[in-house]
Amino acid sequence: MTSHRAHSPFRRHSLSIVSSTILLCWIILYSRSSPDTHLGAFFGNAIADWTGLVIMVIATKFMYEKGSAESREPPRHWLGPVFRKLQEHSLTIFLLLTGAGWIALFAKSEPNSKWGQVAGNIVSEWTQIFGLVILTKKLVEPHSKESRH
Repeated sequence: MTSHRAHSPFRRHSLSIVSSTILLCWIILYSRSSPDTHLGAFFGNAIADWTGLVIMVIATKFMYEKGSAESREPPRHWLGPVFRKLQEHSLTIFLLLTGAGWIALFAKSEPNSKWGQVAGNIVSEWTQIFGLVILTKKLVEPHSKESRH
């Protein structure tokens, strides 16, 4: 017997909703704080970290990276070879394109400004996420569920 709550939109998307709400809280707290304080610096770093978490939760729901332990296997649709390759590597393509956008934003911002520091931290976070997706395609670690054996 399944309950109605188990199938509610909130239940099905609760991780995306709650993590996005927490990210929004960090953004609000940071916008009202000084980055020159410990608390303000913490809020700025939390924005980058939680942005990365939200992206991993949402992007891995809809995109794929063939062979990466951080991604599901793409469904087998009747796609042509070009579209199949794009689908199989859509997570990497997404991370590269959005990462380029964050790099461009950071390059145009004052690196020591309040939001310039956040943009720099997000670039760092994107680099880590991209690295994790790529590294988990070939490298393994014993007893890690992220490693494919």
